[in-house]
Amino acid sequence: MSSLSEALEPIAEVFRSFGTPEPIVHWGHPVMMGIVVVVMGGYVAYAGWQSRLATDPEVATKNRMDHRKLAPLTFLFIALGYTGGVLSLVMQHQPILQSPHFITGSIAIFILAVNAVIAATAFGKEKGIFRNIHAYLGTAAIALLLVHGVFGLKLGLSI
Repeated sequence: MSSLSEALEPIAEVFRSFGTPEPIVHWGHPVMMGIVVVVMGGYVAYAGWQSRLATDPEVATKNRMDHRKLAPLTFLFIALGYTGGVLSLVMQHQPILQSPHFITGSIAIFILAVNAVIAATAFGKEKGIFRNIHAYLGTAAIALLLVHGVFGLKLGLSI
């Protein structure tokens, strides 16, 4: 057992004491995160690109506002889901740090955090290059999260 698993074991034990059925412990994270990534993440990416590509200024503005409102919540839910996924593995007495699912999730969180910092700080100064980096980095993060989901399905079926 890794030192991270050992550190999280007391928290996992508390959650185990709730008597949550095994299928929920096993598949709750993938189902909920699938919804967050596909529905929320998909819409956030769509709205972001529509705000850039729309020729109608009203459509562009509406999409930009939707993107600005939902992107932080999507990031929050993904970060909480990441934590929940790690805890779910500890609850199931599974290794954490070795799977491609963990690695892709960690990289995705990092990319999304960098993208959030770009949006929060760089847009006020020089919009062109940072907006382009933000758009392509966000798209790459969503694509990575889809690959992450495939690795997660493989992991879930293996345990």
